[in-house]
Amino acid sequence: MRLKPESLAMTVLLAFMTALGPLSTDIYLASMPHISEALGASTGAVQLTLSLYLVGFAFGQIFYGPLSDKYGRRPVLLAGFAIYLVATTACIFASSIQTLIAARMVQAVGAAGPIVLARAIVRDLYEGSRAARQLGIMSTIMGITPIGAPVLGGFLEAYFGWRSSFVGMGVIGLVIGLNGLLFLPETNHNKRGEPLSIGSIFASFAMVSRNGAFRSYLSIQALGYCGLFGFLSGSSYVLQKVFGFSSVQFGLTFALCSMSYITATTIGTKLITSRGLEGLIRMGVALMCAGGVLQVLAYALLPGVFLALTIPQMLYFLGMGFTLPQTMAASLTPFPERAGAASSLMGFIQMTSASVVGAIMGASFGATAWPLVTVMALAGVCVFSVFHLTASARPAGTRSFH
Repeated sequence: MRLKPESLAMTVLLAFMTALGPLSTDIYLASMPHISEALGASTGAVQLTLSLYLVGFAFGQIFYGPLSDKYGRRPVLLAGFAIYLVATTACIFASSIQTLIAARMVQAVGAAGPIVLARAIVRDLYEGSRAARQLGIMSTIMGITPIGAPVLGGFLEAYFGWRSSFVGMGVIGLVIGLNGLLFLPETNHNKRGEPLSIGSIFASFAMVSRNGAFRSYLSIQALGYCGLFGFLSGSSYVLQKVFGFSSVQFGLTFALCSMSYITATTIGTKLITSRGLEGLIRMGVALMCAGGVLQVLAYALLPGVFLALTIPQMLYFLGMGFTLPQTMAASLTPFPERAGAASSLMGFIQMTSASVVGAIMGASFGATAWPLVTVMALAGVCVFSVFHLTASARPAGTRSFH
C-alpha cells in the first residue's frame, strides 16, 4: 500500500530520507579521535573521512535529480539506498584509514540520493508556503537525528568501539530503504521526454542558475552550511581535546545545539503564513550573524568556559532553523518540471562549500577553538550580508509566497 501525500507517515518517511546524510556524519563524530588511534592515522587524515564524505555527497547529488526527472523518483532512490548499504559494509570492515576514506566517499554518493529526491518529492506535491511548511515539519522530525545520533554514537563508542557506529548507520539505512521500497509512491508525473546526457544535465543546471532569486537563496543556504559544517567538523575535536569532554558529554552538548534547530523549525511552521518566507529568513540570518559574532567575543573573554562557546552556537542553530526550510522551498518553487535538477544543484553547491571548509579546518586545528569560532562568525556575517545585498534579485522569481 502506497502512502498518501497529506499523511503523517509520508512526512515522516521523507524526513528520515533527508536525515540519512546527517546521520552518516553525526553518529560517528564522537569516534573520530578514537579512529585516529585505532588506525594509526593523523587528525587531518581522519578529518578527510568527513570532508571527503562531503565531496562524494556533493558530486552524487549532481546526477540523482536529473535522472529522477526523466526516469521517476522511485527507481533512482532505490539505487541510492543500494549504493549506501554496500559502502557502509565496507566502512565496517575497513582496516586502514585509506580504505575508510574511500568507502566513506562511496557511502556519501549513495546517501546523496534520498536527500535530493525527498526535496524533489516535496516539490512534486506542494509549492510556495505549503512546501516550506512541509519542509519545516520534515526538519523538525529530522531534528531527532542531530540530537539522537551523537548521543547514540557516544554510547556506541564508549561500549562497542568505533566500528559500531557504522553498524548503526547500516541498520538505520536498511530500515529506511525498505520502507521506501514498500510504501513510497511515484510522484513524478511529468517525466521529461528528451534524451538524457551530460550536456542535457548541465543545460538544466544552467537554466536553473539563471534565476536571480535561486542564486540569492542558494548563496544564503551555502554560506549557512559552511558555518554549520564548521561546527560539525570541529566540535568533536574542540570539546574532547580542548575542553576534555568524554564522548558521551560531547554527544549531549551537540544535542543542545540540535534542540535549538528543532525549536526554530517548529516555530517556523506556525509563523510561515503570517510572516512569509522572507520574514522568517530575515529573522534567521540575523540570529546566525548574532550567534557567530557573539561566539568570537565570548571565547575571547572566557576561553576556558565551554558555555561561552555553546550558547552562541545554539543561537546560530536557531537561525538555521528559521532559514533553511524557507530558502529550500523558495529555491525549488520556480521549477516544477526541473525540481530534481534544482535540488541537485542546490545540494552540490552546499556540500562543495562545506567540504572546502572542512578541509581547511582539518589543517588548522591546534590547542584552541579559534578555527571553529572564526568559521562560524564569518559564515554568520556573510549570510546576513548576502541576504540584504541580494534583496532586489529575489522578487524576480520568488516573492514571499504567503
